Amino acid sequence: MPNTPIDLGIDAFSPKEMAEKVETAGVTKAHLGFTQTLMLAILAGAFISFGAAFYTLVITGSELGFGTTRFLGGIAFSLGLVLVIVGGAELFTGNNLIVMAWASRKISSRELLRNWLIVYAGNFIGALGTALLVNLSGVLNFNGGAVGDAAATIANAKIALPLVNAFFLAVLCNTLVCLAVWLCFAARNVSGKILAILFPVSAFVALGFEHSIANMYLIPVAYFHGVDTIPIGGFFLNLLVVTAGNILGGSALVALVYWIIYLRKSA
Repeated sequence: MPNTPIDLGIDAFSPKEMAEKVETAGVTKAHLGFTQTLMLAILAGAFISFGAAFYTLVITGSELGFGTTRFLGGIAFSLGLVLVIVGGAELFTGNNLIVMAWASRKISSRELLRNWLIVYAGNFIGALGTALLVNLSGVLNFNGGAVGDAAATIANAKIALPLVNAFFLAVLCNTLVCLAVWLCFAARNVSGKILAILFPVSAFVALGFEHSIANMYLIPVAYFHGVDTIPIGGFFLNLLVVTAGNILGGSALVALVYWIIYLRKSA
């Protein structure tokens, strides 16, 4: 029987079509030139940082209760991935889906790692630069310095996380992030993409999962603000552990699972 898409009766691409689109996008991403990849990655780091800054502001001084406050903060943070997907940028965590093209042998291991390294470095530059600019802008002094206090609380909590917890929070985080990106491939319009992003991203933020690129902003912004309880070594250790967890969650639990379901036979 021919392997044809199933008509689900909805205005969206089928999961099989989504898998093929993700695979094609992965090949395109892996073959982008160095300068283009780096600049798009810097943009993504800045975009995620905008979402993280918006999140920090929204939760500051909230008296709506624990769950409601975190949910609203998650919606605010969704701005970052909306800018990445709709505006166009290269985000390391989302690019874990390139593993689908790698598993189909349409790109090499070298091409996969090249993309990840360039994008990770670019995301770091964009996030760090945005953290510095936010600090210089005076945003952290809003509400009598309460926004800066919230930033300090967030950063210290991340540094204090036990490494085992940080790792598995990161696995769960990028499972949801890559599912958000995956769902975007079902959408046929911008509003559909935004809706696909909103709930997975707000869920991972509300649940306190760990996102490596967000942490590239959330920890340094407090450091630049003068918080003296943030060790540089602790920051890089957090990044290392969270990045490893993000790779496992996005690459294995999303990309490889969907590759096995929809693309393995054709490969």
